[in-house]
Amino acid sequence: MKLFSDHLIAEACREMHVADLGQATIGEVLLVAQYLEQKTGQTFIRMDQGSPGLPANRFGIEAEKAALDRGVGAHYPAAAGITELKEAASRFVKAFIDIDISPRACIPTTGSVAASFAAFIATTQRTPGKNRVLFIDPGFPIQKSQLRVLGIEWREFDIFPYRGAALRDKLEEELADGTTAAIVYSNPNNPAWICLEEEELKIIGQLATSHDVIVLEDQAYFCMDYRRDLGHPYLPPFVPTVARYTDNYILMLSSSKIFSYAGQRAALACVSDKLFDRHFPALAERYHDTGIFGPTFIASILYMITSGCTASTQYGYAEMLQLACDGKINFVEDTREYERRAHRMKEIFTRNGFHIVYEHDVTATVGDGFFFTIGYQDMSGPELLCELIAYGVSSISLSTTGSHQRGVRACVSQMKEEHYPVLEERMRAFNEDHKLRKK
Repeated sequence: MKLFSDHLIAEACREMHVADLGQATIGEVLLVAQYLEQKTGQTFIRMDQGSPGLPANRFGIEAEKAALDRGVGAHYPAAAGITELKEAASRFVKAFIDIDISPRACIPTTGSVAASFAAFIATTQRTPGKNRVLFIDPGFPIQKSQLRVLGIEWREFDIFPYRGAALRDKLEEELADGTTAAIVYSNPNNPAWICLEEEELKIIGQLATSHDVIVLEDQAYFCMDYRRDLGHPYLPPFVPTVARYTDNYILMLSSSKIFSYAGQRAALACVSDKLFDRHFPALAERYHDTGIFGPTFIASILYMITSGCTASTQYGYAEMLQLACDGKINFVEDTREYERRAHRMKEIFTRNGFHIVYEHDVTATVGDGFFFTIGYQDMSGPELLCELIAYGVSSISLSTTGSHQRGVRACVSQMKEEHYPVLEERMRAFNEDHKLRKK
């Protein structure tokens, strides 16, 4: 039996000014869920927002507090970032990805959202005629919202039918007209948790070079492919990356998930050294500077957006990166709780008639981690989202992420021990109700 009537859900949407619940943003779904909780006292199983569900790393907290005690709060941070963080970032990239990027090209940003916003500007302005962005979807909806703000055009395709070698022909087709400035994807993927394999990363890298496209690789869930024994500094296996196959890349590394440091909004844009030093006349003409990509990206674009990353947070981030490189903290084990949650939640859903939508990578079953995707019978994503809301479970439709598949994204971060029996009870009722309807 439903927890919330159609009438009450419609009231929640009306009061929260949500025009179309099936296509709602994460924030809109959250507002509806909160309204229904407050109205009825029924607790929601929250699978909507991807906010960390673990405590912030204590070493970062202590280092940040110490920095404030030293007085760093009284001074503006350098636009390019503090030396300690830039050096720690360069070391971290070498330790866990086995890629060499100099400290000067590791740039602190106020979260990866700021990094991608600035990168969209720089990449689409560097060469006349190259002014579009290509998304390998499904992906993070906020990045397309950024392009709407900037007035930048984009193309997109769902990778679901183009895994492995098939990706080459699809990318060649998308890049053929020469207007693409940048390619964007996350790896592991938000929302599907698929992971691009080496063959696919090589294809992307080779075509980025041949078509002079810059790859924006979002590593928000760094080392969180728990199927592999990642997270040991300077030892293989290393994190897969397009950076092995092209010099046209910017890696975005966030502290939000791997160190549960989301509240401090700290990330890094790690730019290939060769790209950092490339001269673009169009940038020089627009910004009246040297037109060298790295300095323009930092001083003429990124600084205009955030005026630098908070100084004390940079010291906290630097400390966590250094300790990880020294093997004194194991951030992979710290976050492995997400793997356990996903495994238990998937079992509940599949036991009650649901199926995993993005179930396979090229050579393996998709792992358990921060997100997973579920479908039910032949329901569309918007339809399933609305039905789940009625049973006290919030999610987002895959259709809002560029996916062409039927289903919703589930985030595990807010799941607590006492929620599992509640989820089981509600999904059992959901399945019984909908099996009857199907008959």
